[in-house]
Amino acid sequence: MVRGEASPADRLLLTVNQAAGCLSLSRSHLYRYVQTGELRSVKIGRARRVPVSALEEFVQRLQDEQAEEVAW
Repeated sequence: MVRGEASPADRLLLTVNQAAGCLSLSRSHLYRYVQTGELRSVKIGRARRVPVSALEEFVQRLQDEQAEEVAW
């Protein structure tokens, strides 16, 4: 890592590749979630970024949905 550069854990916004790595998913899967609106993202100029808070919400929603399925 370059000196002075924030680690992914310290960032507020991640690239799609970084976000995919955090979730252990492929880049194309992550783009699909962004495109369908299941995962929030922001556009800065031409760059697409995923807020860390959106990743946390996404994972929590998946856990909640699966907990509901198990309750049946």
